[in-house]
Amino acid sequence: MERTVAARLAFKTVAETKVALAVAVARNAGYDSLDESLSVTAGGGQVPLTELSDHHGGRFHYMEFAEPTEVLVEYTATVTGVALPEEPGLMELIRYVRPSRYAESDRLLPTAYAEFGGLQGEELLHAVRNWVFSELRYVSGSSRGTDGAVETLLHRRGVCRDFAHLAIALLRSKNVPARLAAVYAPGLTPMDFHAVAEAHINGAWHIIDPTGLAPRESMLRITAGRDSSDTAFLSTVGGSLSLQDIKVTAIVDVLPVEDPAKLVAIR
Repeated sequence: MERTVAARLAFKTVAETKVALAVAVARNAGYDSLDESLSVTAGGGQVPLTELSDHHGGRFHYMEFAEPTEVLVEYTATVTGVALPEEPGLMELIRYVRPSRYAESDRLLPTAYAEFGGLQGEELLHAVRNWVFSELRYVSGSSRGTDGAVETLLHRRGVCRDFAHLAIALLRSKNVPARLAAVYAPGLTPMDFHAVAEAHINGAWHIIDPTGLAPRESMLRITAGRDSSDTAFLSTVGGSLSLQDIKVTAIVDVLPVEDPAKLVAIR
């Protein structure tokens, strides 16, 4: 499998702004090759970057701006082959069964048990995916950055991260380790960064995408974590910025046909 992805971001900062950028493909074992290029420019010059390693092969690029400036980020990558399955440690499985900022599994425990009763394993996985898919409407711009799974359930609408947060919270309520993954998703319409859930059953991580907007088999991981607070593609750790433009592309040599009933891992 060969996948080619790209991201172009333009933003403005105020003085003394520090930025964490997460657009690079995760460095996972198993790829035949990963050829990539990342350029960040401001005021006509290259911006110094510090690459930081995160969980699950994710990489953040850190930069600082002393003065207000306009910044352009351009990233491209071509990946051939597929990643090897991840073997999580016990601490990771414990971390991903706990409630988190945007996946309030403790508050949704009664809902999970009322809707999914004694379901377990693969049957539970498919039931949660189908329930979230049927209960929510995908509406661009309908949610706030502060909305978690509970707010999403109350409003019955959201974007990809909201669908993923609700699925994660419901699975954790049933003691299934679940996490959020930010991905490039060939076939996604409209094209953008995409968020999906991953659940650990039968000894492996499997993708859940309750939006049904893209085939899972060609998705390419960027980052993964407890929820979107761990996986944002652009965030400040001091100062502030305003995003001016964003363009994402993701292409695969052969686009798979999506089968929601199939167990699929991010590869």
